[in-house]
Amino acid sequence: MKQDSLIASGGYPFIILSLATTVFIAFFGIGWLTILFAFITFFIIWFFRNPERYFQEEEKAVISPADGSIIKIEDVEVNGTISGKFKKISIFMNVFNVHVNRAAYAGEIEAIHYHEGKFFSANLDKASLDNERNEIKIRTEDGRFIWVVQIAGLIARRIVCWVNIGNKVQKGERIGMIRFGSRVEVFMPPDSRISVKLKDKVKGGETVLGYLS
Repeated sequence: MKQDSLIASGGYPFIILSLATTVFIAFFGIGWLTILFAFITFFIIWFFRNPERYFQEEEKAVISPADGSIIKIEDVEVNGTISGKFKKISIFMNVFNVHVNRAAYAGEIEAIHYHEGKFFSANLDKASLDNERNEIKIRTEDGRFIWVVQIAGLIARRIVCWVNIGNKVQKGERIGMIRFGSRVEVFMPPDSRISVKLKDKVKGGETVLGYLS
């Protein structure tokens, strides 16, 4: 499914409902409530914005799958549906960030693992393991693996994935979104070179996180 409209497709029901409620309240002349719902409608439209993003292609560059702030960079060894040694970068998305997620690298979607979980604040370390999450495994053309993990947050209660196993994705292609505040993590091969640092602001589909060896 193409997801290149100015508004992410999943946002239209929310926008229509909020707009209809605003018009209904305005019909009865309740001024302050009309203003409140008009503001809510504007916020929902802003939240579901889906801008075009462009990046300068660089060989072996891994780009950010999400807008937000870098809250953790670490070397990890994990044993689960994601297994092995990786460099992991965690990105915190607040409610004002664009929430459309993108492929960090070109390749084939080899696996998708959805895990039910809790809804701790996404900036907490325990959110990485305990919260609801969706793990997307990308196999690169040269046989390496990059994982993009969508993690629900305190307010986010809906992870949306727009790709399926076997799909070919291009770097920066839209692959899903998380509604209303969340976290996205990227697992890169352990010999990757990281080019961002803690507290950096990043843009999905534009900012280079690092380079494969």
